Amino acid sequence: MHHNFLFDLDQTLLDFHASEYKALGIVLKSNGLSYSDEIYQAFKEYNKTLWQELEKGTITRQELFIKRFRYIFEKCEGDRSALDPLKINHDFIQTMSVNGVLMDGALEFIKRVKEDIPDSRVYIASNGATINAKGRMASTGLDKYIDYLFISEDMGVAKPDAAFFDLCLEKIAEPRSSCIMIGDSLSSDMLGAKNASIDSVWFMPSGSIEQSMVEYDIQYTASSYDELYLILKKWAAFKLQEVGSF
Repeated sequence: MHHNFLFDLDQTLLDFHASEYKALGIVLKSNGLSYSDEIYQAFKEYNKTLWQELEKGTITRQELFIKRFRYIFEKCEGDRSALDPLKINHDFIQTMSVNGVLMDGALEFIKRVKEDIPDSRVYIASNGATINAKGRMASTGLDKYIDYLFISEDMGVAKPDAAFFDLCLEKIAEPRSSCIMIGDSLSSDMLGAKNASIDSVWFMPSGSIEQSMVEYDIQYTASSYDELYLILKKWAAFKLQEVGSF
């Protein structure tokens, strides 16, 4: 068996917001609309709300894409009467896909995990658009260190649904006990791990940490890549001892 590390992508390994800020500005300006920090902040906040609705199953992906751009068009100066929100969304995703930005230290961290933790496999387990995830990973070199990508768009189901993780486990073809989910989101990553009955690490925790750890059955928290590496190394050593050998 292997030590199977399932990593969330955005705000865990890639700086989603840096890519998002740049791509949104390019797309809006190229379509004759204004752009500012205030417009980006409005988009970011509303987009987060919509993704939470998607996680709950109350809207579809297409509804999310339409809603977020109809909303932001109203915040911009310029003629928006002929703009198609789905076309703008497509252009936005395409633009983001070639503008990946790594979290500081992420690439070195992943290299260290692959090289220093025996029998490790590194997976991406992410909600989002496939072309966006794959493109940003390729543009940063992160893709060279990933064994497989689990992207909700391809899978037809999203975190935190246990069915998402069931499909991951089917592909990994090893016990749940050999898997651990690492991510920044309580509602997606940590709740998903709880639903799937696999171990979890909450990366860069905030707020009521102890309360959240109990509520979401979180085993570990880490506030830096150095701390996260030590946790994963100890977890892997414990699992090795627990089963005898991998």
